[in-house]
Amino acid sequence: MGSDSYALKSMTNKITYLDDGDVCILTKEKIEFYNSKNKKINKEILILSNDENIADKGDYKDFMSKEINEQKITTKICIKEYIDLLRQDINIYNFPIKPDEINKIILIGCGTAYHSCATAKYWFEEFTDLQIEIDMASEFRYRRINFNKKNLYIFVSQSGETADTFAALDLCKKNNVKTCSIINVVESTIARNSDFVLPIHAGPEIGVASTKAFLGQLLVLYILVLKISKLRKEISKENYIKKIKDLIELPNLITETLKCEDKIKIIAKDFVKAKGVMFLGRGLSFPISLEGALKLKELSYLHAEGYPAGEMKHGPLALIEEGLPVVILAPRDKYFEKTISNMQEVIARGAKVLLITNESKNIISENLRFTLEIPKADNFLTPFLLTIPLQLLAYHVASLKNCDIDKPRNLAKSVTVE
Repeated sequence: MGSDSYALKSMTNKITYLDDGDVCILTKEKIEFYNSKNKKINKEILILSNDENIADKGDYKDFMSKEINEQKITTKICIKEYIDLLRQDINIYNFPIKPDEINKIILIGCGTAYHSCATAKYWFEEFTDLQIEIDMASEFRYRRINFNKKNLYIFVSQSGETADTFAALDLCKKNNVKTCSIINVVESTIARNSDFVLPIHAGPEIGVASTKAFLGQLLVLYILVLKISKLRKEISKENYIKKIKDLIELPNLITETLKCEDKIKIIAKDFVKAKGVMFLGRGLSFPISLEGALKLKELSYLHAEGYPAGEMKHGPLALIEEGLPVVILAPRDKYFEKTISNMQEVIARGAKVLLITNESKNIISENLRFTLEIPKADNFLTPFLLTIPLQLLAYHVASLKNCDIDKPRNLAKSVTVE
């Protein structure tokens, strides 16, 4: 049994999708489709990709390590799909609602997809004057929502089959509001039922813990932010072109960041016997701390939590004890000094700190356990680079604990039930 079309690839390259109420009658001689009113109908037959390497680990030990390393390629492919270098513009056309008529954007997702939504909220607020909300699909679908036809509802999902996310989308469709999906599987249920679809072009993701799809979601959300900002005339032409040029350099920055793996292998040994792990960040680094904690939970079964660094004094500081690993995300942004101050607080209480920054120069702390430096980049692109060491950390801790990397216990790749 499988919820993704690639699960059938070894048996067929032809696939069709049933809508609610549809019936398929399959015999040796023929296939017939009927709708909920028992009327015979024709269904579109889709041809799956002929790429024979989608389920091949190649030289990698598992799919997750392959997918982490593919991110330098998948981001390049995605950028090529959306960025017109000649015109120095973003190729997003026929948007379902005029950007200058949008009152509010609501970003909806589950798990890792929710973290990409949380990151995008900071980008939208920085580059536009729009009201932005983020919502977990499992909560959205059961609340009393005041729908507005001038709002845009954006759904984020790797598989496009996530049950809660589709139920939230279906609720929006029944209330006749505009919808957009950011999806990896373009023939999926969510994609087919959205007014507008933005593929992330990450290719099939086999590992249950999402890696390249998360970066793909972030990338398409960032591209969408820039495009909406331009159409609403809320970003200058010069800044818009600069952001596009910065974006084109992202695959090279990811390639450079991946070189930290050997150091991560050493760092991971400190986490294996930990009682728990805390991830701290501010601003754009906060949702990445949530994602880092989720990856460690999923893969290594360690208790891990992500917090806004500024919230430590409001309760979580009580969890800090001698030897507790704490990961601090502190790029040189406007939050840097305050984040370093929070770092000193946890060090003073005995925490073993891994500091991840893009400039470690002049950071004075005798009790820092590890410092990991990522390449310098535009501040708005730093979340992409911070994510990679956290993926690798989760991977190598799980590997040292002999966990099943590609199939963590109790989890499924596509969550098609509540």
